Amino acid sequence: MPRLRDLGRRIGHFPPGPLNAITDLAGVAVGHVTLIEGDRTRTGATAILPHPGNLFRDKRPAALAVLNGFGKFAGATQLQELGQLETPILLTNTLAVGRGIEALLRHTLQDPENARATSVNAVVGETNDGRLNDIRAARPSVDEMRLAIAAARPGPVAEGAVGAGTGTVAFGLKGGIGTASRLVGGQRLGVLVQANYGGHLRIDGVAVDNLAAHDADGSIVIVLACDAALDALTLRRLATRAFGGLARTGAALSHGSGDYALAFSTCAQPAPQPEALLSLLFEAAIEATEEAILNALLMAEDMSGYDAAEDRPSQVRALRLDPAG
Repeated sequence: MPRLRDLGRRIGHFPPGPLNAITDLAGVAVGHVTLIEGDRTRTGATAILPHPGNLFRDKRPAALAVLNGFGKFAGATQLQELGQLETPILLTNTLAVGRGIEALLRHTLQDPENARATSVNAVVGETNDGRLNDIRAARPSVDEMRLAIAAARPGPVAEGAVGAGTGTVAFGLKGGIGTASRLVGGQRLGVLVQANYGGHLRIDGVAVDNLAAHDADGSIVIVLACDAALDALTLRRLATRAFGGLARTGAALSHGSGDYALAFSTCAQPAPQPEALLSLLFEAAIEATEEAILNALLMAEDMSGYDAAEDRPSQVRALRLDPAG
């Protein structure tokens, strides 16, 4: 499936990184476990690792922004209080959050360097994939989510109906995982999204009017990474700007949406940054978020599954666009 730029379409004016992905940042890795089985299982997990070492001992500055809190974002309060990330970020479905916490605990506590750890702040984000997945089934399991962590690698990132985006739906179309990046004043910024929300789709400000489907509710988790040495307060400001990109896609931002953005720096020690650079990074976060969402939609494929709320089969088609003329 083509990504947005493969179709000759551009979002914003900052150039993308070599991969146009969150993994354009040195040390950042992404892993998926994708579960498509029978007629009812359409789910999975996605892990984002800020660096390849022991994150519990070598923490990274991080912050969380919440636009609408209709969701179950584990680890949020300690993340907000201390401004540090000490586990990988794990994305999955709504009813698997508890298993995601357990997967991150096992991952962290198995390291001999953490032999005396008695408290771990596991960070797990979610969206509800019950439109295509039997979400009441206990999938992914703890072991399956640990596979997503173990599979994390640098390099190109699989997008669309993979990992935590396997069963997601956005704008009544097949949603999924998407990513993008920007090069800004000698710094790099990357975004990965789990798109599962509603609204009226717009692409670079232009309404897409030929869609047969429309949803209002749903959720999104946006993960931003940057290699500028930002502190937690500035990272929270950066994360908040991602919602500008979300709005540009035509999001409904409804009562029933869970809209979360987590930003982290790959630099362990924050340092003052020029105000001009911060403004550029803020704008780049908007651009990269918008493009990551569109990549999630374009890289997905038509999918049939099981609507857990309606107790019936379900089918969702994917977005398809003509190349820019």
